[in-house]
Amino acid sequence: MRIARDGWVLVAGPLAAGAACGLIGYREGWLAPAAWCAGLGAVGSLFMAYFFRDPERTPPADPGLLVAGADGLVRAVEDIREEKYLKADCVRISIFLSPFDVHVNRSPLSGVVRDLAYTPGRHLLTLRNAASEFNEHSSILIEGDRTRCLVRQIVGPVVRRVVYWLRLEQRIGRAERIGMMKFGSRLDMYVPRADVRVLVKKGDRVYAGVTPVAAVV
Repeated sequence: MRIARDGWVLVAGPLAAGAACGLIGYREGWLAPAAWCAGLGAVGSLFMAYFFRDPERTPPADPGLLVAGADGLVRAVEDIREEKYLKADCVRISIFLSPFDVHVNRSPLSGVVRDLAYTPGRHLLTLRNAASEFNEHSSILIEGDRTRCLVRQIVGPVVRRVVYWLRLEQRIGRAERIGMMKFGSRLDMYVPRADVRVLVKKGDRVYAGVTPVAAVV
């Protein structure tokens, strides 16, 4: 199983801690606590390996289809004006991740990375619309041949880190890995409304790099 590149430390950490505590307990003759420590370390490591799993994904053949940027449930599809990056009337597709979803994010379209930003902020529940603007988040603007897409990785109220693995003016392919939600729980995709026909609705389950969420018109 492939592990996301930012996950190896967190996978190894519980295993090493459990082994160290177990060894100390064994040397002191505390066999039951030693076994518990080793077992908890192994369970923690297995959970982290599951959380940071990074399966391969193949996008649909039609290049005119934008794919989901994250695994999860579509919790909102709404029209909104985006002034900072796209300066256009947009459709915003919000995807919410559970702890059991793959947390590696992928590019919705092929194009060039035109802007990258990380914005500090609040840590509201990501179910709230205000979280998209006021929570700590990263913003990734990708310019394709026929449209543009702003991807926003939004931190949750508990464990609060999202990362992108990109550089400005980098050319990326559709469904290519762009970053990870390190226990973050919401990803928003903004696309100019005039450019696309939306293919998903609230409640749909989507998979990063695989599920079409919009078609370029």
